[in-house]
Amino acid sequence: MPTTHLKLSRDSFGRLLMTDLRAVEEVVTPVRAFPLAAPSEGISLVGSDGHERRWIPHLDELDEASRELIRTELDSRDMIPEIRRIVAVSTFSTPSHWTVETDRGPTNLLLRSEDDLRRLPDNGLLVASGQGPHFLIKDRNALDKPSRKILDRFL
Repeated sequence: MPTTHLKLSRDSFGRLLMTDLRAVEEVVTPVRAFPLAAPSEGISLVGSDGHERRWIPHLDELDEASRELIRTELDSRDMIPEIRRIVAVSTFSTPSHWTVETDRGPTNLLLRSEDDLRRLPDNGLLVASGQGPHFLIKDRNALDKPSRKILDRFL
């Protein structure tokens, strides 16, 4: 049941607009407080000056149309590729070069140490690559058996 009174829409340029109770429209950007641990909780709507305009404790408090607008906006900005399969590793000790398949295509990464694998809720992992980018494994139990077997050697 939506409890937060909030009107969201898009302007002619596709930007997200928030209309407050006084009917004042403002371009806002949604920002997750906990993008990996709680992606549906703690959403801040930030104005063009960088100041928070509205805090949304949980997306379920919004109507379906507003939830979808915020999810679409957040999804377009998320830059963490999701690992779908571990194809190969150069060695089972670190440093190790990994060949993986992600939701954005195949790539290679460098795992410098076991500390580069950070556990997340719901069996998730954040993989920090030695080359800079981070990768996400949403649920390591959902990986195929060979990928889980490789991953277990590092955990």
